[in-house]
Amino acid sequence: MHSGKKNRKVGTWQAVGSLVAHYRRRARMTQEQFAEAASVHVDTVGSIEQGRLALQPDRAEQFDELLETGGALAVLVARLPVRDRVVQFAQGLVEHEQEAVGILTYETQMVPGLLQTREYCLAAFDSRYPSLGSETAEQWVTARMDRQLLWRREHPPVGHFIIEESVLKRQVGGPDVMRKQFRQILEYTKPVHMSFQIMPMDQMPHAGLAGPMTLLETPEHERLAYLEVQRASFLVDDPDEVCDYHHKYGMLRSQALSPDKSVRLLHGLLGES
Repeated sequence: MHSGKKNRKVGTWQAVGSLVAHYRRRARMTQEQFAEAASVHVDTVGSIEQGRLALQPDRAEQFDELLETGGALAVLVARLPVRDRVVQFAQGLVEHEQEAVGILTYETQMVPGLLQTREYCLAAFDSRYPSLGSETAEQWVTARMDRQLLWRREHPPVGHFIIEESVLKRQVGGPDVMRKQFRQILEYTKPVHMSFQIMPMDQMPHAGLAGPMTLLETPEHERLAYLEVQRASFLVDDPDEVCDYHHKYGMLRSQALSPDKSVRLLHGLLGES
């Protein structure tokens, strides 16, 4: 399942890249000439044309202008579904996330992606090892921000997040970035269908020591579990296994601070207690 979605995604960007190459050749420009005109490295042009690098909306508009394509590239990129704009290994998650009626997330290392600010997200990608190129990091950040549009749906999903207290103590991007991130968590979880809880650092027993998880419910009320470690990810649909993860998540909710106490703790970190 995972590999099939990955192959389809690569195919999407190979098709876009082939169109860029077609328009470039029609304009009688080499990759080097086009890279110079676009003020990008020639390797960037090559990666886009070969489908290894996604063509971002602002770059598509620039290419349209340089190649006199009448806006064709910008229109194509804009019409791609969010799941096809995500150039990373979490295809299985994004595929179902955009239509989910319920999303439950337990996170141990980072603020959940669906709650992150752009600044926090960029700081997180900047710290990756091996490092990402600036263009790749920016497009991954943009894709993650696009995923958050699901909260603006006419009928948004129910969202619940359990975040380890240590995540909030880690200064990703520095104090200013973290303060803005805290305020966004509070803002995003204000609606009645949203909430978050903080897991205290000294909580024992602890049902989540095996790692993070995301639980999804589809419009057909199928329940799925998404697990991720390093650069490997797994989408679990076996009912018995998913049931176990739901029981574990339920125990985590009972062990974490209540939603009210969690809100107060976050206000305290903002110096607003």
